[in-house]
Amino acid sequence: MGGSNPIRIQSMTNTATQDTEASVAQAKRIVDAGGEYVRLTAQGIKEAENLMNINIGLRQDGYMVPLVADIHFNPKVADVAAQYVEKVRINPGNYVDAARTFKHLEYTDEEYAQELQKIHDRFVPFLNICKENHTAIRIGVNHGSLSDRIMSRYGDTPEGMVESCMEFLRICVQENFTDVVISIKASNTVVMVKTVRLLATVMEQEGMRFPLHLGVTEAGDGEDGRIKSALGIGALLADGLGDTIRVSLSEAPEAEIPVARKLVDYIVQRHDHPYIPGADVPEFNYLSPTRRETAAVHNIGGDNLPVVIAARLNGDMDFNPQFMPDYIYTGRSIPEQLPEGMQCIIDADVWMEQSNSETKPDNAWPAFKGDQLPFLSSCGASLKFLFITYMGLNDEAIACLKYHPEVVLISQSNHPNRLGEQRALVHQMMKEGLKNPVVFFEHYAESELENLQIKAAADMGALIFDGLCDGILLFNQGETISGKVVDATAFGILQAGRVRTSKTEYISCPGCGRTLYDLESTIARIKAATGHLKGLKIGIMGCIVNGPGEMADADYGYVGAGRGKISLYKKKECIEKNIPEEEAVEKLIELIKSNGDYAERT
Repeated sequence: MGGSNPIRIQSMTNTATQDTEASVAQAKRIVDAGGEYVRLTAQGIKEAENLMNINIGLRQDGYMVPLVADIHFNPKVADVAAQYVEKVRINPGNYVDAARTFKHLEYTDEEYAQELQKIHDRFVPFLNICKENHTAIRIGVNHGSLSDRIMSRYGDTPEGMVESCMEFLRICVQENFTDVVISIKASNTVVMVKTVRLLATVMEQEGMRFPLHLGVTEAGDGEDGRIKSALGIGALLADGLGDTIRVSLSEAPEAEIPVARKLVDYIVQRHDHPYIPGADVPEFNYLSPTRRETAAVHNIGGDNLPVVIAARLNGDMDFNPQFMPDYIYTGRSIPEQLPEGMQCIIDADVWMEQSNSETKPDNAWPAFKGDQLPFLSSCGASLKFLFITYMGLNDEAIACLKYHPEVVLISQSNHPNRLGEQRALVHQMMKEGLKNPVVFFEHYAESELENLQIKAAADMGALIFDGLCDGILLFNQGETISGKVVDATAFGILQAGRVRTSKTEYISCPGCGRTLYDLESTIARIKAATGHLKGLKIGIMGCIVNGPGEMADADYGYVGAGRGKISLYKKKECIEKNIPEEEAVEKLIELIKSNGDYAERT
């Protein structure tokens, strides 16, 4: 891993680690699907010791996959596991520090230094065991399990997450232990991307070059899990960050591997792409970007939410009421009837031909191509669209746009690295002082929805996180994926990037040997009962390791408290403990209703 090696793909078992047969069988399925590392949880000494039997079982059948032990709360377990696996993951938030209590504690400088010494005194013996057994480690920071000590000084911030990691990394460097991988994860994609960017910068400042493990934790299942993972992981891979990835889906572990493979392959194929003659503008802050300042044109740009433009070039006017686009681009055709409140975009020459005709709908706006720039000034529309490429942003186009703030650019690219070229276009606009909003046109020819979700999310990720996105026009050629499904994907991308909410968000863990109930069936039941709600975040966690912490970002939480027992949360507050699993979903709905956040399905 790392260096010139390929980006590695991994997953984690959700079987009980003391069940050797089940764990071996599931590890094999992960490897057979293409997984290159397999992680298993070890809650206690017995689980850690049984990793030896799982290791033997796999090797006997010719499976030489490296195994990783996942440790929380008990450093003694890490000491044992290091003897039987190729890598041990520890969580700085609970390796020595007690579990997070969400209480604000004050530390003097002396007390803080004493806490760091405690970490050193406990961590160094573990490193020595790893040296003796040639065992690598992963320092795995999770947004949901930062210690109260880190929280007291840094708060719930990327800086705090990075420092939580660096405390342990500095000890590794002092002890000349370099077989280290780092992960720094969150269910919030914005936090995850921002934190990994910051970590890479801080490591570079301190002369460190450790490999990075990327993942969006608690990404969820189905469409949500795929889009959220591709958005966050893809944005970082596109910038050359990341040496191994895990796509954390609330599904069977082996289902994660093909998704991860597709994502990596899509990003890697850009390697050695043709040169893009672009440059960052000095005012752009890569580590803490803010939304680009634009002039609002109708409901696009300015402080408006990013818009969704749907492409309907075949006359298809079927829409999902939950995901109604803001505009429809119909090319050269003028729809006879539009959904109520919908606005239409048609090609500029058709628009101008029909400008005095009764056939032109009142809510239609013209879309110009680059070769139609000379005609743009003669069009009196208060909203105009201009399809443009980076290379098309020449002196003539720049001069025209300076006089026409009513023009919204639709950025298009056929470059192998379309993300890079679209970034370059907006940075060039910033350099020229142009305030026109930019909508990104992402076009594909996919027959499988999963491929579309992964590629579109990966292409849009950095554009959203960099604050450059005023809208998305997602177009897929072919008839196997309907227009309204493409619309839902566009809305899903914006929601995963935390810039526009259109549905309930589920922060659900992928499950592991710690999971205390049937995760997949529970998620399905909760989604069936709440999927029609808009704007809520619901955390669905198998156990308490990250549960309460990640749910600090959720409105409601459903957390495994014991075997078959559930605790319900309202934000950070535990409302009801140890509810029998068979009653818990109904109790969750009652809790949402009692707080006035539930609406009956229409």
